[in-house]
Amino acid sequence: MTLNELRYIVAVARERNFRRAAERCFVSQPALSLAIQKLEEELGVQLFERRKTDIALTGVGEQIVEQAIRVLDDVAKIKEMARQGADQLVGSIRLGVIYTVGPYLLPELIPVLRDKAPEMPLDVEENTTASLETQLRNGVVDAAVIALPFDLPGIATVELYDEPFVVVVPADHRWADKTSIGAADLAGEKVLLLNSGHCFSNQVVEACPELSRKGEVLQGNSLETIRNMVASGLGITVLPCSAASERYRNPLLRMIPFDAPVPTRRIALAWRKSFVRNSAITALADAVKTIKSDCFSPVL
Repeated sequence: MTLNELRYIVAVARERNFRRAAERCFVSQPALSLAIQKLEEELGVQLFERRKTDIALTGVGEQIVEQAIRVLDDVAKIKEMARQGADQLVGSIRLGVIYTVGPYLLPELIPVLRDKAPEMPLDVEENTTASLETQLRNGVVDAAVIALPFDLPGIATVELYDEPFVVVVPADHRWADKTSIGAADLAGEKVLLLNSGHCFSNQVVEACPELSRKGEVLQGNSLETIRNMVASGLGITVLPCSAASERYRNPLLRMIPFDAPVPTRRIALAWRKSFVRNSAITALADAVKTIKSDCFSPVL
């Protein structure tokens, strides 16, 4: 068993395709296939199901790939230790961000990070929580900004901030002049939410359980699309505060706070415990925590 063979099986697990995995590893496809076959023979198990249209991990293959990722992380850690005095804030970091955070946090985060770590650019992957879980475990991203709860074996988290939700209605809606709205009142309205693949929608429904029982809920693919649907008069919605801040205001919309207790979400940074660049993680978390915003409350 060699480190290259471990790199090959991790690449195939990520790409689900031998040709793309070979390109990623800068080897020929026959060489990669032969190396994986040799490893399977050595281990006495089949790692991949080779189907006509794609490739899937077997049950034991999934466990072995997860262990291979940990081994490769440890190898990187050894190399990092050998580079005494190396600066962990030099070089890009692959950051996953959930869809309902990325467009609103990144414009605030990047200027701060450019000042604190100018040689550490962000390679950003926006996705759902479920997809980022997989990408984090498989080493596709180094860290991820997610909403809690996010409890995975081998994954560490640090809490960043709490963010309240706000109600958004058309400017001519009967609630437009209200100073606050009760969560239970939403059940009597046509409410537009993201589809069920987004954790934010689940959090809204948890804050207003009546929505799932007797409310009328329509679904959209992005918060920006939903915002425009509300502006057109199709219904109302709930947004995280950062998506309703001054830069996103629209004269066709009104933003209304919730009555207490205000529904909120807690945002955190997650990373593999085996990830080498601890200073980079600290710099990311510190950069977020220094952002000045009425929408971000420090975690007490």
